[in-house]
Amino acid sequence: MTLVLVTGGTGHLGRDVVSRLLHAGHRVRVLARSPRPGMEVEWAIGDLATGEGVHASLKGVHTVINAATFSPIARRGGFRPVDFFASPSAVDVEGTGRLLALCRNAAVQHFLHVSIVGLDDASLPYARVKLAGERLVRSSDLPWSVVRAMPFYYLLANMLAGLSWLPLWPVPATMFNPVDTSDVAEYLVRCAFDGQRGVRAEIGGPDDRDGSAFARDYQKVRGIRRPILPIRLSEKTARGMGFVVSRGVRGTLSWMDWLNQQSAVRQSA
Repeated sequence: MTLVLVTGGTGHLGRDVVSRLLHAGHRVRVLARSPRPGMEVEWAIGDLATGEGVHASLKGVHTVINAATFSPIARRGGFRPVDFFASPSAVDVEGTGRLLALCRNAAVQHFLHVSIVGLDDASLPYARVKLAGERLVRSSDLPWSVVRAMPFYYLLANMLAGLSWLPLWPVPATMFNPVDTSDVAEYLVRCAFDGQRGVRAEIGGPDDRDGSAFARDYQKVRGIRRPILPIRLSEKTARGMGFVVSRGVRGTLSWMDWLNQQSAVRQSA
């Protein structure tokens, strides 16, 4: 059984990746600051941002899936003015560089890096940080792969939840196709072991829709009634903010199906 190290393995995407690796019969080790109950994996206690425990986590590892990232916007579920000026780089740049160097010393056979669709045109500081980390991977002499994914459904839901107190919802009227972490995880595991390397096809969701349509569906499922104010953005501005349509692999779970799944989970809790 191949031993796979997953960074970011306790996050939304990471948990889905771990689940699919285990189902496929791989041994899985997760690098995390503390163990998470209910995950039947090997734990490597450490921190990518500081480098603590990273060297030890790579012992015997064949493949690394680097799903770790630090986005203040995602963590809080919304923007603040500071997000337009700066974003921390300790995980995505310095941490990625440190991990690459240690993987080289540990003779890791495949380094699979998770990135974001549209980074080359994006202007937000977090996107620039992600692009810098991706470039480190692409310049490495390790056997590497990069998979760019669209923003995840749960992030979009968190953003919309942050508007719930407003009497009028301002939403960009721009086409994009967010995706569920389950579809991305399945694709990542496939890319990790299909023998191919390099820049892989990006992945997005099955539906190309504008922000207003996603917001209307969210309101419908959550039983919210608020007028939606479509905000028209220029193509350049939209791309700079990450509102793009991916042109690669498509996931199968739709936004509405995901919303209904989440609603059923809440009702059964």
